Amino acid sequence: MKIQKEEVLIEPGHSFRVFSPSLRNYFYWHYHPEYELIFIEGLTGIRHVGQHISSFMESDLVFIGSNIPHLNFDYGLMTDYQQIVVQLKESFLKDTLIGTAEFTNIQLLFKRSVYGISFQGETKKRAAKMLKEVQRLNSFERLIMLLEIFNLLAQSDEYIQLNEEDTSVKLFLNDKLRMGNIYDYIHHHYYKNTDVNEIADRIGLSTAAFCRYFKRQTNMTFTDFVNQYRINHAKTMLLQDINVSEACYSVGFQSLSYFNKLFKKLVGCGPLEFKKQFANS
Repeated sequence: MKIQKEEVLIEPGHSFRVFSPSLRNYFYWHYHPEYELIFIEGLTGIRHVGQHISSFMESDLVFIGSNIPHLNFDYGLMTDYQQIVVQLKESFLKDTLIGTAEFTNIQLLFKRSVYGISFQGETKKRAAKMLKEVQRLNSFERLIMLLEIFNLLAQSDEYIQLNEEDTSVKLFLNDKLRMGNIYDYIHHHYYKNTDVNEIADRIGLSTAAFCRYFKRQTNMTFTDFVNQYRINHAKTMLLQDINVSEACYSVGFQSLSYFNKLFKKLVGCGPLEFKKQFANS
């Protein structure tokens, strides 16, 4: 489960590809030189780009720069979802955009993509609709539509910058520790007591050194990360019509009051309110 370099195959005579991958049961912590625009519709999922880790609800639209490590957005999804991915050659910016004054805003968007950008609100809705149309167009029409999408994103202020600094793979390649091993441990232990000493020993570090490493990689403590992972799974269970108490204990919490308090802190509303809010979805 070490970080992998994805070999992106773009057909000769094309500068990008559009496809709909399905990897929900596969942990794919990876990078590639190509730029990537991802749209996913699913009730809840994990967003892990560079050092940023959070969850998304209902849908997500993220633009990721060249060689930025990221986890597949459908990892661990337990509900139906739709995903559209656009991968563009690393030279797309230079070959297509640089030197054309009308593309200045899009050029700036591509440069900002090194931090990872998640788009929200009306921008996400409009871009998602256009991405769904892209799949039905021929090669030239796809390019024109993509430029329209990037122009929309470039002018939008409805976005979250996911990282504060460049998190490209050059910062990870010399690291002998692999986030995949940590994810694997958490995935198999989140519903019972996780032991920071056990995972530290598994990857060959003292507990203190592991805690420093983990905080540096994720900007979170190990405990906070596990709790967020649990809450994310609890959200999926609540959306599958499982009651609050069962969801609480199934994901490893021992106290219902603590679960309710933490859920509200991380999600913005209590689990019962969350369940009612998304029941129709």
